[in-house]
Amino acid sequence: MKKKVGIISLGCPKNLVDSEIMLGLLKKNDFEITSDREKANIIIVNTCGFIESAKEESINTILEMASYKNKNCELLIVVGCLAQRYKDEIIKEIPEVDAVIGVSGYSEIAKVIDKVFSRDNKEKAMFHKDTLNVEYLNNERLLSTNSGYAYLKISEGCDNCCTYCAIPSIRGPHRSRSMEDIVLEAKSLAEKGVKEVILVAQDVTVYGKDLYGQKKLVELLRKISSIQEIDWIRLLYSYPEEIDDELIKEIANNKKIVKYLDIPIQHASDKILKLMGRRSTGEGVRNILDRLKASIPGLVLRTSLIVGFPGEDDKDFKILYDFVRKYEFDRLGVFTYSREEGTPAYDLKPQIKKSVKESRRSDIMQLQKEIVQRKNESRLDQVYKTLVEGVAEDGIFYYGRTYAEAPDIDGSIYFTSIEPLKFGEFVSVKILNIDDYDLIGEVIDESSK
Repeated sequence: MKKKVGIISLGCPKNLVDSEIMLGLLKKNDFEITSDREKANIIIVNTCGFIESAKEESINTILEMASYKNKNCELLIVVGCLAQRYKDEIIKEIPEVDAVIGVSGYSEIAKVIDKVFSRDNKEKAMFHKDTLNVEYLNNERLLSTNSGYAYLKISEGCDNCCTYCAIPSIRGPHRSRSMEDIVLEAKSLAEKGVKEVILVAQDVTVYGKDLYGQKKLVELLRKISSIQEIDWIRLLYSYPEEIDDELIKEIANNKKIVKYLDIPIQHASDKILKLMGRRSTGEGVRNILDRLKASIPGLVLRTSLIVGFPGEDDKDFKILYDFVRKYEFDRLGVFTYSREEGTPAYDLKPQIKKSVKESRRSDIMQLQKEIVQRKNESRLDQVYKTLVEGVAEDGIFYYGRTYAEAPDIDGSIYFTSIEPLKFGEFVSVKILNIDDYDLIGEVIDESSK
C-alpha cells in the first residue's frame, strides 16, 4: 500500500518551487500525494527562517502538524531554511520531528523517508549538509499552481551582504542555473498549460554573472519569450543597483514581459542604507525609479521597506515617509526590523523600541492605503486582459489577475461572466468597483465593440 505524503510550504515563492520539486520526486518514487493532513502518513513542513514572524509561523506549523502524530501520521519531517538554521534546536525541542533536512537535501527526500522508516528507533533525526548546488532544480516538479501560472527559479543563494539578512548564511552564495536548463524547464511548463512564467531568485538582475562572467538576464528573457505558448513573463526581486539601460529597454519593448517590477529598496535615507550594507544611495534609488517611469509607460512598481532599523531616527523616517509619498508605489510592503542572530546588524545600536517600529510601519501603511485607493479609482471603467485563476467562495464571482498583480502578494480581480470560464485562460474584464485592495468587474466581449 502506497504511503500518503502531504507538504506544507511556507514562506516565499522560491520555497514553493522547492516544495514542488519534492512533490515531483515523491510521486516518481511511488508515494501518493495528498492535501488532506488527516490522511497523510508522512507530513513535510518546508519552513521559512528569514525573520522573526516567519520563524514563528514555521514553528507554530510544525507544532500543529506534530499533533497528527497521534492520528495517521507516521513521520514528521522538517525541511528548508529554518531546518538549515536551527536543526539542533528543532531536534531538541520538538521530539515529534523524525527528520530535519537542510536546504540542499530536497532532491534526497525520498531516500531520507526510506532511511527514516528503516532506522534504529533510537535515532531521532538526520541532516543533510549544504552541497551548494543548483542541479536539484532540474528535477521535474509537480505543480501546485493550477491556474495558468508557475514560478521559475533561475538561481539560488545571494551575494548581497545586507547586514540585516541571514539568507546568504542559509542559502549560500549566488549560483545561476544554466540558461539551457532554465529554457528547457520553461518549455516544459508551457507544455503543461502554463501561460505566465514568473522568474524568481534572491536577485534576478544578476542572473548569469557568476556562470558566464556577465549578466545574462536580457538574453534569458528573449529565449523564454520565443516560447509561443507563454503569454506573460514576470520578474520578481530585481535589485535597483543592477537595473541597467539594456534591461529597461527590454522590458519596455518586449510585449511578453509584463510591465511590473518588484524592486526591494528597503529605505531611502543614505545613513540607513549604509548601515544596512546596501549598495544604493537615496539618490541612486530615485534615479533608477525616475528612469523606469520615464521609459516604461504603465509600469507597476512594487517595493518592500524596513522601518525601525538600528539607528533610524525621526529624520531618517521622515526621509522614507516623504519618499513613499512622492513615488506613489502601486504595491508596497513594510516590515519592522527583525533582529536576527548571526547578522552584522544584530549588535548595532541603538535598537529601536517595538512600539516605535510598529508606529512607523502603521504610518507608512496608512499613507500607502490612500495611494492605492487613488490608483484603484483611476482603473475604474478600464478594460484589462485578465488571467482566470478560480471561483470565489460565493460561487458567483471568478477571480484572477491582470498584469498589475502578482499572485499571493497583491490583490485580485473579482469578476462575473455570462459564459463559463476555464482556469488558466485570458479574458477581458472591465473594472466596475473597488473593494479595499481588490477590484470588481465583469467579463466583456471586446469583439462586439
